Parts: sequence; C-alpha cells; structure tokens
Amino acid sequence: MLENLDDIRKRKKVSLVDIADLLEVRYQTVADKINGISDFKFGEALLIKNEFFPEYEIEYLFSREKQPT
Repeated sequence: MLENLDDIRKRKKVSLVDIADLLEVRYQTVADKINGISDFKFGEALLIKNEFFPEYEIEYLFSREKQPT
C-alpha cells in the first residue's frame, strides 16, 4: 500500500475521484493502485505529484514503505 500518498491525499482532501479524473481512469483503478494491487505508471505518478502534491518528492509519495512526514 502507498501509505504516504494515501495519508497526504486525505490530509489535503484530495479524493480518489479527483485523481481518477486527472488520470482519466475509474475510481476503482486508483484505489487498486494505492492499495498495491497494481502499480502507477511513471507518467501517472508525475501527473499526480505535479497536480496535487508539488511540495513532496515523488520518491516519498510513491514509496511502498511508510516514512515520517
């Protein structure tokens, strides 16, 4: 699970639907990727970071290990 991304997403009130709309995919697809069922493509990760979380490093957001903020 991408806990760092999920925690920050919730803190900044960015919904899964917001991310799905940006990526032009289904809500469930985004949920599956955050839960580790499948992976974000690099281009998708860049879009998410640049649009919603520009103040964070991409490595931090998409790390599979929970890291302190």
